[in-house]
Amino acid sequence: MARWVGRAEDAVLAMALIVMALIPVAELVGRTWSYTSIPGATEYVQHLTLWIGFLGAMLATREGKHLKIAAAISWFPSRVSRVVDCLVAFISAAVCAGLFGASLKLVVAEAPGLPPWTATIIPDFVERWLEPFGLFESGGLTAIGGWIPIWIAEAIMPFGFAVMAIRFILRTSKRTCVRVLVGLSLPAMILLPILFGDSASQLVLPGLLLLAVAAVLGTPIFVLLGGAALLLFWGDGVTVAAIPAEIYRIVASPIFPTIPLFTLAGFILSEGNASERLVRVFRALFGWIPGGLAVAATLLCAFFTTFTGASGVTILALGGLLLPVLLKSGFKENFSIGLLTSTGSLGLLLPPSLVVILYGVIARVPIIDMFKAGLVPGILLIAPFCLVCMYQGSKTGAGRTPFRFQEAAHALLIAKWEVVMPILVLLLIFSGFCTLVETAAVLVVYGLIVETLIYQDLSLKAVTALLVKCAALVGGVLIILGVAMGLTSYLVDAQVPLHTAKWGATHLHSKWLFLLALNGGLILVGCLMDIYSALVVVVPLILPMAESFGVHPAHLGIIFLANLQLGYITPPVGMNLFLASFRFEKPLTRVSLDALPFLFIMAVIVFLITYVPWLSVGVMELLK
Repeated sequence: MARWVGRAEDAVLAMALIVMALIPVAELVGRTWSYTSIPGATEYVQHLTLWIGFLGAMLATREGKHLKIAAAISWFPSRVSRVVDCLVAFISAAVCAGLFGASLKLVVAEAPGLPPWTATIIPDFVERWLEPFGLFESGGLTAIGGWIPIWIAEAIMPFGFAVMAIRFILRTSKRTCVRVLVGLSLPAMILLPILFGDSASQLVLPGLLLLAVAAVLGTPIFVLLGGAALLLFWGDGVTVAAIPAEIYRIVASPIFPTIPLFTLAGFILSEGNASERLVRVFRALFGWIPGGLAVAATLLCAFFTTFTGASGVTILALGGLLLPVLLKSGFKENFSIGLLTSTGSLGLLLPPSLVVILYGVIARVPIIDMFKAGLVPGILLIAPFCLVCMYQGSKTGAGRTPFRFQEAAHALLIAKWEVVMPILVLLLIFSGFCTLVETAAVLVVYGLIVETLIYQDLSLKAVTALLVKCAALVGGVLIILGVAMGLTSYLVDAQVPLHTAKWGATHLHSKWLFLLALNGGLILVGCLMDIYSALVVVVPLILPMAESFGVHPAHLGIIFLANLQLGYITPPVGMNLFLASFRFEKPLTRVSLDALPFLFIMAVIVFLITYVPWLSVGVMELLK
């Protein structure tokens, strides 16, 4: 039974991702050639993002693939580990149960007064007659595409949280008694507000401390953020329905479909043989220079990171391919591991980077301006890595092959369909020919055609598998963004950004001192938080302070992302260090030492980007 449910879930997710890519492409084609459009196309894609996010989060729970700050369970003896596992599952299920109740409140508030199914079959004249009675408010017939009630789209939130709570319980153990014990988290979450309704504020601090401990023990990041939001809203006597309302607002926003679509484009490239063809191209073009193969590996990692973001997908997807190639070419193992660990987040500032898009949405900076501001800093972060590779190659003679025009031409000819992809993206983004969502969708469809029909690297079964894998990653990211937005909503309502700005004006007496404090704080944030939740939670807090010191929002965004990128390889808890340790099967301390020289190089460039605003804002103004 469970197998069939899993297969059905995978099929629905795969179909949803494909439909999500096809709708914007069909809209673009119709608008360009027949001057027609799909009514409600944008709304369909936005709400598909919400559904894919929650279905993907359910899948991530099923597969145990939610993003975590740490996985301390493995540090303990087996018996202690099982107890810790139960505690983590108990807290995760309890928080999901609380978010289920909050989401259900929102859906009930949005639903029309009549039974929901009647809304799609009642004639227009009856609807107009019943309208004065309030039966078709907010959940009426014109919500999505003019005919789907809004509550149907929102219903995925309580359903998703309920399924996740159950799966956390079932994954704990195969023993019924253990599952029942962990399952007590569900009634506990119902009884908690009843027993402590009048003294809820007294439980906020102990609850936050418990969540912090649970995060260290391996609780998913979204549980930490969602649980904190529940406690804070509950402690202030504010309805917790504000959390799913914020989840809906950000995940179903017009720009958010770019996140699953660009991520899917990156998955299509990494799951096919695109990386091998591109390695051959870069080797043929740059292999003649000292350390040419390492330069090629750096550029290839930067290329993939622009599509996959800083989620570590680049390390996981390309690490196994590139490490043997570098070692075979004569590069030392410590240099190769350090390079591949550090380049896992290069390309983060270059279009069509997902985190640049996300910052633009949160800070309300035009996405095109953010891409322009990130061009020079993005190149500056990549260039020193290439120089180090050249120095290493000249010193050891590794990774150098003679230039052969015939080989370069042949490699370009074979990989021509993939080589033109970044050019295609830049043309579509900066030409204004189509929207950013349509650009992402075109890239997905183009990638599928290239990898399945032209190169025939991917079979139907392989495409389905990569769609499911992509959905799990997207779901894990979007659920974090959603609950982080709920937490941010509380912080804004509590005027935390305003108080932070006042504190900064009082204690930080110059713009340069503020920037120095910002560097240190963001590197720490980059070590402890994933980049998506850091953007959603921290950006609203520092924006008012940055404005008071005259820091341009676009410059702040580049500073923010560059410092978080540095945090990803900062020991002892940088996320890319953990991923590289897992991928290369080396101790964390060994990987951290190998990446240390590249950390120092990146730090120098990050400080240069921070204190020379012309590199971002000046270039942005020049390109207008």
